[in-house]
Amino acid sequence: MASARKTPKGLMIASTAFVLAWIVIASFPFLWTLWGSFKVQGDFFSKADWRYALTGTRTIIETGGPFTGAGYEGAWIEQEFWRATLNTGIIVFFTVIISLTFGTLGGYALARSGHNYSFWLLMVALVFRAMPHITLVSGYLLPFFQWNVWGHLPTAIIVLVAINQPFTLWMLHSFFLNIPKDLDESARVDGCTQFQAFRHVIIPVMWPGVITTGLFSFLLAYNDFAVTSMLLSRENQTMVPAIYGYLGSTFEEGNVMFAVAAVVSSTAPLFVLVMFFQRQIVSGLTAGAVKG
Repeated sequence: MASARKTPKGLMIASTAFVLAWIVIASFPFLWTLWGSFKVQGDFFSKADWRYALTGTRTIIETGGPFTGAGYEGAWIEQEFWRATLNTGIIVFFTVIISLTFGTLGGYALARSGHNYSFWLLMVALVFRAMPHITLVSGYLLPFFQWNVWGHLPTAIIVLVAINQPFTLWMLHSFFLNIPKDLDESARVDGCTQFQAFRHVIIPVMWPGVITTGLFSFLLAYNDFAVTSMLLSRENQTMVPAIYGYLGSTFEEGNVMFAVAAVVSSTAPLFVLVMFFQRQIVSGLTAGAVKG
């Protein structure tokens, strides 16, 4: 009986090989970029021989060693990439906090509401979320210029929250629907107010959903280019527009290795974040698979 339940050896080998191949393919671009960030441009983007990126031929000639930190030094010190990182951190923090606050309260209210207007509010939010980001940005530009607030961090936060709020509302609303109303009613019977029941009973139950939604909100603000590039001045740039600026243009020469080093610097925290919250993310994404 036990042998009949065992996974066939061939299937186990095939699935293991598939997973390993997928890991190699998925991680190769980042690992290759990480390796190349310690080379000079003549090696990493060599037209003569791609193996220069492995051996560091030009890097040895120009720096005296097979590796160099010139790309990181140029990006972080010469181009002050740390400012863009700090600006990104400020925008991401306030975007996530504001989006989750209103999304949690709104999602709970709509999930527990028995009125028809909750459905139409969600439909309006869905239409608003489907609009191209550039449409929302162009709508904000005129008042921002008139009020002389264009170029400052709060302007980007306002627009990113407006873009992100419908998504958080929908996602958290679906999580709340999977939490039985009996929990609210039991807490009310025990003497809790509606808000106390929400805070002390409901939120601890759906904490994985809040973390999952917060992570998606984080990624939206962290990786944004359209909003931040149009609404922020050069001094208040975030990481993605700053990296784009290092590439230069037809009128201004850039430094590609600064961009490569900055890409590695901005991507590494995402791996750490996902690894740290992986259990909560999986729990949150699968929370709606089974009705409560």
